[in-house]
Amino acid sequence: MERDPYTYVTMSIAPGAPAYLAVSFHTPDLRVGASVLDSGRPYLSIRSREADITVSTSGAGPVTLADVDIAQQIFNAAARYLADCEHLHNEQQPVDSDQANASSSGDEAAA
Repeated sequence: MERDPYTYVTMSIAPGAPAYLAVSFHTPDLRVGASVLDSGRPYLSIRSREADITVSTSGAGPVTLADVDIAQQIFNAAARYLADCEHLHNEQQPVDSDQANASSSGDEAAA
C-alpha cells in the first residue's frame, strides 16, 4: 500500500515528567542545512512544511566534546541512511530490457 507523503508530529505532556516530542518525516519535501551562527554556534536544520527541527550545541553554548560526539553520531547515521537508500533504490530499479535480452542471449550462446 502506497501512502501520500506526510510529516507526523506528536507531543506528550504529563505532570512531573519531561515533555516528549516525536517527529517523523515521510516526505520528499525536506530541506536540510547546516551553518554557523554569527555567535559561533553551529547548527543542523531539518525542515518540512509541517515541522522544523534544529540541532545545536549543549545549552546553546560553546562546543563541547559531547557536542562533537553527537555530531559524529548524526554523521554516521546519515551516512548509513544514504547507503541504505542507495542500495534499496538500486534494487528497486527495473532491469533494462536491452540488458536483459543481451544477458539471456549470452547464456544461450554459452549453452
